[in-house]
Amino acid sequence: MIKEPLLWHPRASKMGKVTLVGAGPGDPELLTVKALKIIKNAEFILYDRLVSKEILALFPKNTPTMYVGKEKNNHSIPQEALNELLVTKARQGLNICRLKGGDSFVFGRGGEEMLTLKRAGIDVEVVPGITAASGCTSYSGIPLTHRGISQGCTMVTAHGEKDLNLNWEQLAKLNHTLTFYMGLGKAEMISTELQNHGMPASTPVALIENG
Repeated sequence: MIKEPLLWHPRASKMGKVTLVGAGPGDPELLTVKALKIIKNAEFILYDRLVSKEILALFPKNTPTMYVGKEKNNHSIPQEALNELLVTKARQGLNICRLKGGDSFVFGRGGEEMLTLKRAGIDVEVVPGITAASGCTSYSGIPLTHRGISQGCTMVTAHGEKDLNLNWEQLAKLNHTLTFYMGLGKAEMISTELQNHGMPASTPVALIENG
């Protein structure tokens, strides 16, 4: 449910602040202490689709909230409009919690929002969260790095703004653990491209959904 704050705010003459908060992979116990403090003290919360119901239950009952999530071919609000909304609400003097699943700076468009806010002269703080690559694999018992097997981890998005332009040859030869975000619908293509560019077909693979 969207609960909009009033257009006027007692501190409207003073600029507000936006905090980009990473909510982690969903378990509320994986929220940082600072993230929970920001949520509890926020005057307006904008949250993404991947913020879990358990974390939503932690929102103070009287705090105005707004869902701004994105699904495939279904964006509740265009990113440009969301950026401007953050600026508008901060200029009303509100302290805003912009809550995102995982980490704001890992495929979360947090960088775009931060740049827009900084250009508008809005104070921005970032509270890191556990990103899906580490949260989901750790809970699944899969180390991202392991001595003698993988000396690195590379995070890749399988969802491009228009086309997916990746250097498959370099990815196939990295000898790293490769973690593909939003890759379930393109799993066959990813497998084919990596094999076509030299990765052995015997390479172990894990698929994690709803991590």
